[in-house]
Amino acid sequence: QDKDTKMTEFWLISAPGEKTCQQTWEKLHAATTKNNNLSTNSKFNIPDLKVGTLDVLVGLSDELAKLDAFVESVVKKVAQYMADVLEDSKDKVQENLLANGGKVLTMIYLSFEIEESFKNYSSSLDNVPFLFIFKGVNQIDNDLKARASAYNNLKGNLQNLERKNAGSLLTRSLADIVKKEDFVLDSEYLVTLLVIVPKLNYNDWVKQYETLAEMVVPRSSNVLFEDQDSYLCNVTLFRKAVDDFKHKAREYKFMVRDFQYNEEEMKADKEEMNRLSTDKKKQFGPLVRWLKVNFSEAFIAWIHVKALRVFVESVLRYGLPVNFQAMLLQPNKKTMKKLREVLYDLYKHLDSSAAAIIDATMDIPGLNLSQQEYYPYVYYKIDCNLLEFK
Repeated sequence: QDKDTKMTEFWLISAPGEKTCQQTWEKLHAATTKNNNLSTNSKFNIPDLKVGTLDVLVGLSDELAKLDAFVESVVKKVAQYMADVLEDSKDKVQENLLANGGKVLTMIYLSFEIEESFKNYSSSLDNVPFLFIFKGVNQIDNDLKARASAYNNLKGNLQNLERKNAGSLLTRSLADIVKKEDFVLDSEYLVTLLVIVPKLNYNDWVKQYETLAEMVVPRSSNVLFEDQDSYLCNVTLFRKAVDDFKHKAREYKFMVRDFQYNEEEMKADKEEMNRLSTDKKKQFGPLVRWLKVNFSEAFIAWIHVKALRVFVESVLRYGLPVNFQAMLLQPNKKTMKKLREVLYDLYKHLDSSAAAIIDATMDIPGLNLSQQEYYPYVYYKIDCNLLEFK
């Protein structure tokens, strides 16, 4: 499929059976493909479900609208979280979002036998399909919250540690930088300080540091590390001169870091970082697998809801006995407006008020145009653009 002309949007529509449903299908297919290819079409076979009373159907129609919005939101969440988890490999999101083992787009056409799937439910339009779908998708939603929370926690802690090991010399962890031999340790009188010296002031440091206070050990300063702007230097002096030294150093923009050399602590920090990093790697694979499987589950549930909506809406609009053909169209991006016109011409006879609605000059009580566009045929959009992550 040519990516520029195909929309990742599908129109699921239905129209009443003419002499036969096959004829309805052929008429639509001819009208949308004869001039220039306005859409790629396929039949969307919905099994015959037992129909209750009109009241029941109207109630179901409302319930299904809510269920549709809920399931769509979970599909989006799983897809978005897959993008978050894959971090730098956003381009891999699409290949991981396979529904039922096929690409999302082809999956709606090919890999998805809705009739087979409906055998899991009862064949009557009572609450069984709803509960079945809602329970399943609700479970995915709850599991996603728990898994995302655990993984995000881990990721957050790791990022905090990584931040500690990056950043400026004033704030970053020095565990990876300093060594035991950089310090005079276990001395009653002497202590080694770490000082951040701006590169611009380094010559001043070399000239001044021995005289910033009394009792600084001559030639005791070395550069231990540098970043873009500063050097990290050590200097050894008598303990009682420390306050004096710090005070004087500040005047020259030399910052003394508050740092105690503690091997145990530094080792613990490193171990914690390794532990978190290993944990994150360990959790990554199973999490991506879980997201793949449950994206597929949620997506298929969503298509089921669309199928149920088409069924209920078609019976409400076209009446009994059940006689309609559901069809799935994938519009071409550049000719969507034209496709709408062709569909309107095909089906305007179904609804005397359709013309008025299309012109939107009439206000029809009880019809909420903002929520769902209105057409003389049953129409639902399956918007897979929500699964595009740039």
